[in-house]
Amino acid sequence: MGTLLERSMRGWLDHLRVERGASPHTLRAYERDLRRYADHLAGRGIEDPGKVAEGDISDFLATLREGDTDHAPLAASSAARTLVAVRGFHKFLTLEGDTPDDVAAAVPPPKPPQRLPKAIPLDQVERLLAAASVGDTPKSLRDRALLELLYGIGARVTEAVSLDVDDIEFESATVRVLGKGGKERVLPLGRYAAEALSAYLTRARPALATKGAGSAALFLNQRGGRLSRQSAWNVIQETAKRADLPGHLSPHTLRHSFATHLLDGGADVRVVQELLGHASVTTTQIYTMVTVQQLREVFASSHPRAH
Repeated sequence: MGTLLERSMRGWLDHLRVERGASPHTLRAYERDLRRYADHLAGRGIEDPGKVAEGDISDFLATLREGDTDHAPLAASSAARTLVAVRGFHKFLTLEGDTPDDVAAAVPPPKPPQRLPKAIPLDQVERLLAAASVGDTPKSLRDRALLELLYGIGARVTEAVSLDVDDIEFESATVRVLGKGGKERVLPLGRYAAEALSAYLTRARPALATKGAGSAALFLNQRGGRLSRQSAWNVIQETAKRADLPGHLSPHTLRHSFATHLLDGGADVRVVQELLGHASVTTTQIYTMVTVQQLREVFASSHPRAH
């Protein structure tokens, strides 16, 4: 029958299978995770789940991350998934009254490493914009204006497609954007974006508007209605393909590039925070990590004593 610990683990797995309808794949994954956990506790002479302390679980998590003689170190995401099984098991024991306290509840899962935003170099941005401006059709003029605006003001794609014509002020060279939480910000409009928008509004939007029932939207689709978020994604992906750019590009790529290029050019991080509409400067500081990484790469490849 095994130890009390092993029987308790089997009871939880049976509960998941019968009462919760867990899939065979999920059950196999949890069983594998619990087997490793049981081995860890056995190495400490623990065969009764009631004898497990919070420190035993914290040490198990550390072992997952650092590895041991039988296992390679796990990434934060994989270790967190294993901890989910352990925490589920101990919560079950507490709810069943088998243990007085849930000793795993206070053990936090490891945080995955912060992913750096993806930005593309300026020459690739220029290639993308050049590919969007091929031809003189209403669609090509619209696409060029959309991409120039996304890169020119660092707008989120939802913010860009939500713009109305009246949100563009050519005289003051500004754009009024409604961001997350209904927070409005007024952004400077650069010359390239202004010229692309002017060409679109005078030579393309009227033709698109005749196909619809009338819309205040700045960017219109082929039927005269407001351009959707998904259509904006399609615009950048189709244009990136024509420009023969590597990797997967999205509207957010242009937002990331906007922020990174500003910081590379010496802009203050709090100014970039305001331009992006971030509630906290901590969010914006992620972009400074990108520029530091770029400095490391240049240093490593260029300095004679870097290695």
